[in-house]
Amino acid sequence: MPPSYPAYLELFESGELAERARRAVESLADCALCARECHADRLDASNRKSYCRTGRRAVVSSCFAHHGEESCLRGSSGSGTIFFTHCNLRCVFCQNFDISWEGHGREVTADGLAGMMLGLERAGCHNVNFVTPSHVVPQILEALSIAVDAGLRLPIVYNTGCYDRLETLQLLDGVVDVYMPDFKFWAPEVSRELAHAEDYRRIACRAIREMHRQVGDLVIDDRGLARRGLLVRHLVMPNGLAGTRDVMRFLAREISEETYVNVMPQYRPHGHAHEHEGINRSLWVDEFEEAMAIAREEGIRRFNRG
Repeated sequence: MPPSYPAYLELFESGELAERARRAVESLADCALCARECHADRLDASNRKSYCRTGRRAVVSSCFAHHGEESCLRGSSGSGTIFFTHCNLRCVFCQNFDISWEGHGREVTADGLAGMMLGLERAGCHNVNFVTPSHVVPQILEALSIAVDAGLRLPIVYNTGCYDRLETLQLLDGVVDVYMPDFKFWAPEVSRELAHAEDYRRIACRAIREMHRQVGDLVIDDRGLARRGLLVRHLVMPNGLAGTRDVMRFLAREISEETYVNVMPQYRPHGHAHEHEGINRSLWVDEFEEAMAIAREEGIRRFNRG
């Protein structure tokens, strides 16, 4: 456990948090923040060429105390989720299709985003949970610096689809307390068809290694709340398309046998899923049970329990 908790306090006190925010915002002029590396000028209000369709300001869909997250995040008072609009991955089956694809949300300033964090703290939430943050890391760092100066002391959760660029994750070293990446697909042909990201496995493996290097295995306190560490989500998909065995083998052998994993059974054919053979139906119960058995066979032993 770091000497300061939450993790960002030391960086704030040294001035490093504000400096990282400044450098990150400047990088928006030639944006390569996420694995798309589209090099759009996101500081130019007339430029609409970025894959994430987000400019200088973050776009937020919603901000609330979420009682449906993992038990170690939601606790008794909820996880303080801030859902960012748009996504650098855009899976064809996304359950938040109206947010990630259709762009429902509103632009917020750094002060506005900081105010959301502080509001979640006043509401009694256990953490600030940034959902789909990969494309707005500069805006998060900028707002976090303001919020911490105003008294924010909640831990930060980085809740990502895991199409994250290594260099951007390094900006978050000492900022994020809990990394919660999805590991969505293993086979390149699957990630190409379902997320237009043939290199997803390579990117995700590298990102999770870096996340674990920064925060280690998940530490849960005596209240049952996550304090620091890595929590990996894996959505089981019909017909084994998520590559569960390979994902679990990677986590157990190349990350840690103590990796905390949420194997999720809630796949439904949202968005454009009905246009893709193999994912145009819900998950069967026996497919999920098989996935859980596979995870145990491959050495995973810490599972989310609700």
